[in-house]
Amino acid sequence: MRAATTTTPMPRAMRAGVDKPRAVRASAVRARATRGGAVRARAAAQGIEQEVKIDAAPTTLLREGSGEEGDATQMRARFEKMIRAAQNEICDAITALDGKPFHEDAWTRPGGGGGISRVLQDGNVFEKAGVNVSVVYGQMPPEAYRAATGEEGASKEMIPFFAAGISSVMHPHNPMAPTVHFNYRYFETDAPKGSAGAPRAWWFGGGTDLTPSYIFDEDVTHFHQTLKDICDKHDGEFYPKFKQWADDYFMIKHRGERRGVGGVFFDDMNDRSKDELLAFATDMAGGVVPAYVPLVAKHKDDEFTPEQRAWQQMRRGRYVEFNLVYDRGTTFGLKTGGRIESILMSLPRYCEWQYDHAPEAGSREADALDAFKNPRTWCA
Repeated sequence: MRAATTTTPMPRAMRAGVDKPRAVRASAVRARATRGGAVRARAAAQGIEQEVKIDAAPTTLLREGSGEEGDATQMRARFEKMIRAAQNEICDAITALDGKPFHEDAWTRPGGGGGISRVLQDGNVFEKAGVNVSVVYGQMPPEAYRAATGEEGASKEMIPFFAAGISSVMHPHNPMAPTVHFNYRYFETDAPKGSAGAPRAWWFGGGTDLTPSYIFDEDVTHFHQTLKDICDKHDGEFYPKFKQWADDYFMIKHRGERRGVGGVFFDDMNDRSKDELLAFATDMAGGVVPAYVPLVAKHKDDEFTPEQRAWQQMRRGRYVEFNLVYDRGTTFGLKTGGRIESILMSLPRYCEWQYDHAPEAGSREADALDAFKNPRTWCA
């Protein structure tokens, strides 16, 4: 709990550096206004309107009067319904485990869209856990499109887009309990200006991956097997393909190691019907609780040493490196002027970097690092 603060009047002589002349104060106000205007101008230039905080989450974040909201035939409405339900289910499970409720922030944008961020910070089990949903309408700069898709190109046209998704990262206190990340999203682009009649592009993406500080083989196997069972229900080729994609995607290239033990990852999927891909994304989001929560429940009260805590903090430093340098979602949010607190929700409360650190040969830390450098087969 944050300590209460009180303010007492300062003697005039002590306020010499505080009680500035009126002209100076007015100048400071103008400077703040200029900075605020710059933030709004930057958001506009980057293609997304400035968000407006609201007291409670609305029934839908879809654009009013667009015909999308409440229309069960519209993929935009169906996907929003799915991610809102997943957010509720996952937050309820985490609250039941931790004993502390999530704090919720909701916002909208004048032209449509908005988001709901739920964050549990300094809980009994979790150092920080966040589950965000967002619906975004905007004009995408070409570099943001390339960040979102991984495609190359030299186009300079702004691209109208719609994006909806759920994204989450959970960092437990105990070094023996793993971190998890997942996100599932649906994306559409409209034709650029001057390209009337060009087809609208759409795709689904997402994944769930595990980042332990210490390897418990049976835990990682449980996690992967849960994801594989869901994949196999939809396509027998999904799990091996998407596991490899996760192993490749979550590589911290400048370190030559992955941030964790992977899971599944897929992107730009539009090779089958929207209905099929929505069903797959729905089942994958529904698999987060059974794949992950039992692992934290198992290890949340394990004993650990200060040295093991330090190793956890170093691994979280690697997590930060990946998210800020390579993660597509983070890059896309920053390039389109998204809500910063929600974009950076994934970062841990605490992390550290030690100069030229190498774990002792034969140690559990060395085993973990080997798993991060050399992906293992966790289930057949």
